[in-house]
Amino acid sequence: MTTTRTGSVHSFDVSTGVDGPGTRFVAFLAGCPLRCQYCHSPDTWYRRSGRTMDADELMTEISRYERFIKVARGGVTLSGGEALQQPDFVREIFTRCREKGLHTALDTSGYLGAKASDDLLDVTDLVLLDIKSGDEETYHRVTRTGTLQPTIDFAHRLAGRGIPIWIRFVLVPGLTDAVENVEAVARIAASIPTVERVEVLPFHRLGAAKYAALNQPFPLADTPAPSPDLLDRVRAQFRAHHLTVY
Repeated sequence: MTTTRTGSVHSFDVSTGVDGPGTRFVAFLAGCPLRCQYCHSPDTWYRRSGRTMDADELMTEISRYERFIKVARGGVTLSGGEALQQPDFVREIFTRCREKGLHTALDTSGYLGAKASDDLLDVTDLVLLDIKSGDEETYHRVTRTGTLQPTIDFAHRLAGRGIPIWIRFVLVPGLTDAVENVEAVARIAASIPTVERVEVLPFHRLGAAKYAALNQPFPLADTPAPSPDLLDRVRAQFRAHHLTVY
């Protein structure tokens, strides 16, 4: 199968246990409409920050790891940035991965979920859905743009198609940790029947050097990582809604 479809790819890597089941080939696509305060990859915000690749080129890279990731019961994850800024490229890559028998996972905020065609979702095995907040006010504080509802709408659309979802929630002291906000996220997650797990991701400052390199201030430079007690409280809130939590 030959195509001339191209995308902007920032980088790619191989990971285990982070970006979906098994060992994954992860491609980070360039471009994102959100400006999350805790973003650890500001170098992926703009399409111009990536390298133009056509689907053949990216599939060549994936093929180098094909046998390894199959043996490790893994697959291919397209992340970002925001992968759904390039939905046609995602669909092309996932279609060709499926032809190779490779599991496909989409890592997205869901904010651009309306851009995902039914054809794209037909070749998506799993969605890693980043729910940034449970209420509009906190969502806007976190992302500095956008609204929460598109993510909720996308989640229910996925559930209607029977697509498994792993929800991700970044826990930031003083930003996303309010009891009421966590409860709201938990209620959203519990209302979606295909949610398989919730991953509570502790905030870290490992991306600070990237902000410095870009001559941009890191909004959360003085924010500490969440304490073990805070992590325990938040995970317990999700478990109280009968969710599987990591």
